[in-house]
Amino acid sequence: MSAPRSSGLAARAGGAVAGAGNAAGAAAGDEILRLEGLNVHFPIRSGIVDTLLRRSHGVVRAVDGIDLSLRRGEVLGLVGESGSGKTTTGRVIVKLTRQTSGRITFDGADVSDLRGTGALRPYRRRVQLIFQDPYETLNPKHTISDFVMEPLIVNGLGTDRADRRRRVLGALEAAGLRPAADYAARYPHELSGGQRQRVLIARALVQEARILLFDEPFTGLDAPSAARLEALLAELAGEGRGVLIATHDLEQARRWDRVLCLNRRQVGFGSPAPTLTHDVLSATYGGAIVTLPGEDPAKPHHAILPPHHHHHGHPS
Repeated sequence: MSAPRSSGLAARAGGAVAGAGNAAGAAAGDEILRLEGLNVHFPIRSGIVDTLLRRSHGVVRAVDGIDLSLRRGEVLGLVGESGSGKTTTGRVIVKLTRQTSGRITFDGADVSDLRGTGALRPYRRRVQLIFQDPYETLNPKHTISDFVMEPLIVNGLGTDRADRRRRVLGALEAAGLRPAADYAARYPHELSGGQRQRVLIARALVQEARILLFDEPFTGLDAPSAARLEALLAELAGEGRGVLIATHDLEQARRWDRVLCLNRRQVGFGSPAPTLTHDVLSATYGGAIVTLPGEDPAKPHHAILPPHHHHHGHPS
């Protein structure tokens, strides 16, 4: 990693982050995020002495030279097997994991080495990661209203509690939890899995996020819930946001605007989603593509990357 950037660059990056609130008014298709040569290597250490001395015996290449771009109004799929680097890439984008090398550009500003609470807070408001298991993120002792309102209080947003309450209800409505007032007073255990996921989306929307990153969002959802979530993501992208979805499931990915397939922690190929073919996918993954029993293998939307499989859960 290079040394931290000067405060001047941090201020410019922060300005770009703050200015992204008007992104919905920008032309659809404008690039909002770019990764160039992204590498994430974790050192291999054999014990506490190695840790204290920061001595390693090689590295694990979690991400190895990824390039991608995300445009406003676009749903982009990042597809790969378990261990391909999908989740790590998302964590780097939201600054939960530090890249070893490579460049990250958000809304035209280089944020590769953005550090410190003052610089990261406005960035993380605009770039939000929705984790795979919503229940691990939600506080079971807080109402849905309290959970969604919390970032408004932390970031000093809203003129008073009434204004924050109005923003929370608007975000819940936008996330598909209607009527919002009914959901606001509930607790996480009173919601289905799909509804809890929408609460996390509402928390991102209330902060005016311009990029939404999802980690396996369709896992655990039944077909109707998955269809509703897919429609919601398309709607959110249509409002000028960039949506990036990390998944192993090509049945969903083929319906999105573009798909980047990861192969051994690198981008195997990028393609407009409708043009994916079973032959191309099989070649990219070395025969790792399987089809559902009884289905036509020539139809790419039946291709799913093992070892994961769908599990039915609560409807949203």
